[in-house]
Amino acid sequence: MKLRKRIMKNMVFAALCSSLFIIGAGAGSSYAAQAPAPSKAPAETIDAATLSNKWDKTFPENAKVAHQKITFHNRYGITLVGDLYTPKNMKQGEKLAAIAVAGPYGAVKEQVSGRYAQELAARGFITLAFDPSFTGESAGEPRNTTSPDINTEDFSAAVDYLSTRNNIAPEKIGILGICGWGGFALNDAAMDTRVKATVISTMYDMSRVIANGYFDYEKDEATLKKERMEARKAISAQRTEDYRNGTYKMAGGVPTEVTADTPQFVKDYHDYYQEKRGYSPRSFGSTTGATLSSLLDFMNMPLLSRADEIESAVLMIHGEKAHSRYFSEDAFKKLKGNNKELLIIPDAVHTDLYYKMDVIPFDKIEAFYRQYLK
Repeated sequence: MKLRKRIMKNMVFAALCSSLFIIGAGAGSSYAAQAPAPSKAPAETIDAATLSNKWDKTFPENAKVAHQKITFHNRYGITLVGDLYTPKNMKQGEKLAAIAVAGPYGAVKEQVSGRYAQELAARGFITLAFDPSFTGESAGEPRNTTSPDINTEDFSAAVDYLSTRNNIAPEKIGILGICGWGGFALNDAAMDTRVKATVISTMYDMSRVIANGYFDYEKDEATLKKERMEARKAISAQRTEDYRNGTYKMAGGVPTEVTADTPQFVKDYHDYYQEKRGYSPRSFGSTTGATLSSLLDFMNMPLLSRADEIESAVLMIHGEKAHSRYFSEDAFKKLKGNNKELLIIPDAVHTDLYYKMDVIPFDKIEAFYRQYLK
C-alpha cells in the first residue's frame, strides 16, 4: 500500500511538472516572461547567389517553368540547397499552394525529385526539390550521411521555408517523398501538422529494409534478430576503425556492372543510376553510397511508428510489379481515415516511377493536391 501511494504521488508530481512546463511556455505567461533568451538560428553557410542556375538536370527543361537555387536551414543549423520551381504564368501578388519534394534515397534534386517538382510547377504549384542534409549541394559533414531523424526534419525545414514566402499560401503546403524519402515523408506527416497533403511514390521503409533486408516476410523473427545482431557487430567495429582512421567507410552505391545473375530490380537501379538517364556525380546512389555507420540509426529508430495518427490526406503510389510494393502496402495498413488512398500502377516496376512520364500518374497527383490544398 505504501509503495502504491508513493508511485501515485510521483505520477501526480510528474503530471504537475509537465503542466507547469506547458502552461509556462504559453504566450503571455509570467513564466515565459522570465524564460531564458531563445537559441538563435545560425547563419546559413551557403549563399544561393553563388550557386549556378545552369540547367544540369537529368530531365529536359520545361519552358513554362522558372527555376532558381535557394537555401534554407533545418533546426540543426544545416544549410540545405534546393531548386524552387514556379509557373511562369503566375500572376503578380498571387499566392499558390506549394509542395516540397525529395528522394529517392541516395538521389539529388537533379534527378527524380526535380522531375516531379518541375512537372507539378507546370501544373500550377510552387515546388521545391531539395538536397537532403549531408548530400548534393547541401551542407553537412561528414558527406553522404543519412539519419531517420535529420532526414525527416529536412522535410519540416522545407515547410518552414515555404511557409514564409510571400507568394505561397502557408495553409496550402504539401510534401512528396519518393522511394526511401517516402518513408521520411510519412514520418514527417505524422509529426508536422502544417503538412496538409502527402504523396508517397514507390516507397521504401528504410528502417525496415536496413534492419531486416529485403523480403523480410520470408524469414522468421529469430533469423531476423540474429542477422541484425551480426550487422550491428560489423558496423560497430567499423565505427572504431573510422574514428582511428579519421575517415568514414562508405556502404557502396548502385553497382556499376551487372551480370545475368544480378536480380532484376538491381539491374533496374543500375539502368537508372549508372546510365545517362539518371546518373549524377552528386548522387551517392550513383557513386559511393551512404556512410556505413548511418545504417545503425535506422536499425534502432523505426520510421512510421506514429503513422496511424496522421490526420491529413495521404496518397500512396506503387508499381504492380515493383519488388518494393510490400513497403507501401504494409505502410498503408497503418493509416486511418477516409482521406487515405493506395494506387497501384499496372505493370510498373519500382524505377518506372522515377522517370517514365507516361507511367507516373501526374493527373492523379495533381487532382489529389488540388482537392486537399485548398
